[in-house]
Amino acid sequence: MTAVPGAPGALLVVGDVVTDIVAVHAKPLAPGTDTPARIRTLPGGAGANAACWAAHAGAGEVRLLARVGGDAAQWHERALLEAGVRPQLVIDPAEPTGTVVALVGKDAERTFLTDSGASLRLSPADWAPGMLDGVGHLHLSGYLFFAGSSRELAVVALRAARARGIPVSVDPASAGFLAALGPDRFLDAVAGAGVLLPNEDEALLLAGAEGTADGSAGAARAAAVLSRRVPLVVVTRGRAGALIAEDGRVTAEVAAESAEAVDSTGAGDAFTGAFLAARLAGAGSAWAAGAGCRAAALAVARLGGRP
Repeated sequence: MTAVPGAPGALLVVGDVVTDIVAVHAKPLAPGTDTPARIRTLPGGAGANAACWAAHAGAGEVRLLARVGGDAAQWHERALLEAGVRPQLVIDPAEPTGTVVALVGKDAERTFLTDSGASLRLSPADWAPGMLDGVGHLHLSGYLFFAGSSRELAVVALRAARARGIPVSVDPASAGFLAALGPDRFLDAVAGAGVLLPNEDEALLLAGAEGTADGSAGAARAAAVLSRRVPLVVVTRGRAGALIAEDGRVTAEVAAESAEAVDSTGAGDAFTGAFLAARLAGAGSAWAAGAGCRAAALAVARLGGRP
């Protein structure tokens, strides 16, 4: 999978690195006793996964700023380097690396148990203006906005990028955390971003339309509403593909790629990484969303969130 040539500048991702414990169980969970499962420990994190998929999609130089514990820093750094990502990992002196337990059922859908650990302890002290030197695009993982210090860092980075004319994208990351923070508070914090990449549940929540049951129409309305706050909104819908909205209206629908789903854990991150690689290379939003759908199809066919 290769993006169109000529990408200007590096992609800087600011986000999360976590250790994923992925448990795939073909039968429903049996409370109080054993449920057979295939269990793997893998490198993960929405920001880190997106960075790896961007590198895989031909983004050129991809950088990642994240915070980890000393317990697994070398393992994560090695995995990122092997994936073609240049990591800048801040080692937290107090907290271990974040951990996510992903329970993946027979339908390949996942439920997360999340211990953010060091990942959301990023702070403005971890930022330096020189991090934007040579950068053509800044991407912020939405998880950063769900804790005080990391939200401060995200806002500092966003404003610094905007001051230098560098485009910024945000992946809202988690409907559950968004509900706890509050949609308006999140949207206020990401003001100035040029691209928003929610999944359907996140889009409905952010647009105040959660609980609707009218499928594509509801997602389209949510995308259009959000694009009045953020100029380009790309809503991922799993097997239903993606919707693109700009300046208050839906401008394109992109079909999903067929795949034999094993684990949907990294599908959204794969879409984001490939989408950003294509945009950096000069692709239009619909072409970039098609690249994202192709990457997502690859992601769901394998265990874990990385290419």
